[in-house]
Order: sequence, then C-alpha cells, then structure tokens
Amino acid sequence: MNDKTMTFSMNEDKEAELRKNLTIIYDALIQKGYNPINQIVGYILSEDPTYITTFNNARSLIRHIDRDELLQVLVKSYLNS
Repeated sequence: MNDKTMTFSMNEDKEAELRKNLTIIYDALIQKGYNPINQIVGYILSEDPTYITTFNNARSLIRHIDRDELLQVLVKSYLNS
C-alpha cells in the first residue's frame, strides 16, 4: 500500500492563463444574467459543461481547464486573501 501524499504543482504561466480564462467565463456568465459563482461551482462538482454558457466561447474555455488545477488555484487564492 502506497501511503505517500500526492502533490500538485503548476507553473505561474499556466496559472495566469487559467485565471484569464476563468475571468472570461465569469464575465460571460454575468453578461448572460447568470449567477457566475453558482454556475462555476455546479460545473466543478458535476463536470457538466451545460452549467456554462456558450456565449463568448465560455463553454469551450472551461472544457480546456483541468478541474484539479482549477480547484488548486481557487483554494490557493482563498487562503492567500
């Protein structure tokens, strides 16, 4: 049995790109009248892309974001603020 803790590591460029894309997705959801936090959380929990609007290519962008990496950035941001 392997009891080592798994670690995630992401370089700054990839994190910056993820933040940029998440901002685009957030803005698209706002512009379409959705609650962006609820919609993004729904996507993270279910991986169902229909939580994200197709407006401004947001759905395509979110499908290219790894959920583990997204959660890592969100937790890091929450704990650093």
